[in-house]
Amino acid sequence: MIIASIMTLLALLVLSVPVAATLIILAITIDYFFSPFPLYLAFGDVLWSASDSFLLIAIPLFVLLGELLVRSGVAKNTYVALESWLSWLPGGLLHANIGTATFFSATSGSSVATSATVGTVALPQGKLLGYDSRLFTGSIAAGGTLGIMIPPSINLIVYGFITETSIPKLFAASLIPGLMLAIIFVIGTAIICSLLPSLGGPKRRHTWSERFKGLIELLPVLSLFIIVVGSIYAGWATPTEAAAIGVAGALLLAALYRTLTIDMLIEAIEGTMKTTGMIMLIIVASYFLNFVLASSGVTREISSFINTSGMDAFNTLLLIIALYIVLGFFLETLSLMVITLPIVAPVIISLGYDPIWFGVLVILLIEMALITPPVGLNLYVVQGVRREGSLNDVMVGALPYVLMMVVMGILLVAFPDIALFLPRALG
Repeated sequence: MIIASIMTLLALLVLSVPVAATLIILAITIDYFFSPFPLYLAFGDVLWSASDSFLLIAIPLFVLLGELLVRSGVAKNTYVALESWLSWLPGGLLHANIGTATFFSATSGSSVATSATVGTVALPQGKLLGYDSRLFTGSIAAGGTLGIMIPPSINLIVYGFITETSIPKLFAASLIPGLMLAIIFVIGTAIICSLLPSLGGPKRRHTWSERFKGLIELLPVLSLFIIVVGSIYAGWATPTEAAAIGVAGALLLAALYRTLTIDMLIEAIEGTMKTTGMIMLIIVASYFLNFVLASSGVTREISSFINTSGMDAFNTLLLIIALYIVLGFFLETLSLMVITLPIVAPVIISLGYDPIWFGVLVILLIEMALITPPVGLNLYVVQGVRREGSLNDVMVGALPYVLMMVVMGILLVAFPDIALFLPRALG
């Protein structure tokens, strides 16, 4: 049954069937051939119960928050401020790319939005100052991946919904690893540009008065992050309520920057509807697949197979990590999550691993998928903003950052408290 299910899944993906349709077709196929009961009769009830959740309202709200920030002009001012603080390091503006992506990730919740926004602001500067196009574009693509690690993260909400894990705890668990990964990016970039100065650009010097003046431009983003995420950590608001507060704050920022217009609102709402529709369809389809897998005994068979295979918990974990890395070459991140989690999460939890820690590890692994060819979405986003040169330049430039993510993954596996310290500290 397991082999037949995997072969059906791969065949549908190779035929380029949309992910949501693939999940539903796979569920119905498993039901028809392997279930003694007609599980498809519960299709309507399962889909309704999957979509009738207060938590899921947070998804369109966080998407709208990101859409508003993309169009408000916040990113440009953030980039200028961080450039004055970071461009003295070996690599110059490369660090401003990473720093801006980190700040924008703390409010947008989307890697694609982060990459597109930072790319729009940074690429003209890099071209003007003669930076190496490969590492420069690679830093933007890699920095954009932080959008799904640093809270608030739409992918963490999806993980929490599928695995029935606390969203506030996931947000708390991902904060330190997300900031650590950003620091690893900065250190790695500085080392590369120290060894190969031609890959960086000119160091830029700024006076202390310019730097402190730039801090004012960081206050809006920091304030929004503290309000949204801080209200969740403090227990004052649920993720959905915090997302609504964030949208109100983004509207206020857009009004202060004088970019709040009817056309801007229409574009933001249209973008939100398209993204939310795609996400929700995939989520409810994965929920039905999860129901069929559990009811037909596939999940139980997989757990039994692993328990009787002679592999210990650590080797099983390594096998699952390898699976995510390989599938990440071919699957988009959200699709990768919803296809694998119904099968993988019960196995990992049964082996005694913490689901909060595993959620952070999964996010890190699908971050790698965002910048690994041939389907690395951030690579195409940055190239689309760039509109010149070759996609190969972005791919080559992102490779060092893939290795830095591997380093972060090793640290996360070796020291689980990197992710679990803050949730425990916050109770």
